[in-house]
Amino acid sequence: MDPAMKPATREFGDSTPLLAQPEALRREAKAKGYLFFKGFFEREEVMAMRRLLLNILHDEGLLDPARPLMDGFGNRPAIDALKPEEINWSGIGTTQRVYHRVQKQEAFHAFAQHPKLLALFDTLFGERSFPHPRNIARIMLPSAALNVTPPHQDFLHIQGSADTWTCWAPMGDVPRSLGGLSILEGSHEAGLLGVTANPGAGGLESILCSLGYEWTEGDYEAGDIVIFHSLTVHKALPNREPGRVRLSLDLRYQPASQPIERASLLPHGPFEWEELYEGWTREELKYYWKRENFAYLPFDESIRWQKEKIC
Repeated sequence: MDPAMKPATREFGDSTPLLAQPEALRREAKAKGYLFFKGFFEREEVMAMRRLLLNILHDEGLLDPARPLMDGFGNRPAIDALKPEEINWSGIGTTQRVYHRVQKQEAFHAFAQHPKLLALFDTLFGERSFPHPRNIARIMLPSAALNVTPPHQDFLHIQGSADTWTCWAPMGDVPRSLGGLSILEGSHEAGLLGVTANPGAGGLESILCSLGYEWTEGDYEAGDIVIFHSLTVHKALPNREPGRVRLSLDLRYQPASQPIERASLLPHGPFEWEELYEGWTREELKYYWKRENFAYLPFDESIRWQKEKIC
């Protein structure tokens, strides 16, 4: 069987008790390449962000007007009328027009600087953490034309410090049937893997032949998060709930003392910060990286060289 398609054999375990044990937290993170936290955020915080995102979809006519907003059912005729290239634009599951409105939301970007998240990564790194401003929302509309995100390593796309970690935060309850995130436990130990082309988000699939690692999964509830190293292989599960939208955030953090690749300081999408910042009230959220003294690493396109997947 293709290792990418193997069923999960492990379930997430809650690392919350380790938050009070920094050394044990770091040992667990080093061994597994990821950590899962049950109820990390208050449910109300997450549902407020869910409402913000769903209201944008509602305003754009992409939610079923006959269903309750917070249930997140798509307007199938409107979604089916979208071209495949529109719904697969930039791997975020919705149109560029919708995503531009999301990226303009001050609350969306503020979520990445939640004090609990910064404290978590400060503890993990053993030093001050730096939140990347290139925040990503996945607004995965229910469509047969939508490509599922393949197994991949984030380092291929972000580069800079290999010690960058991603926080994947579902915005609402995301059981496996809705297309949650699956983690290949321990896969960071294999280093940077070869890649092949894939039509899903990012355009590249990690080649997993003969690695021998096991997939780990769980049913997420609003408030749960999973964090993982930039070399940890992960994938999205297919959405098997007809009509439901899946919402999640990808937020990235690194030790502030380590180098970065310049694109990590740009907006996610063909947008400009000055235009996105229009109407914001919290000045400390704007251009905060200019206070840092980073060393910059150039983007290495050669590591994205694609080859044939033969297992």
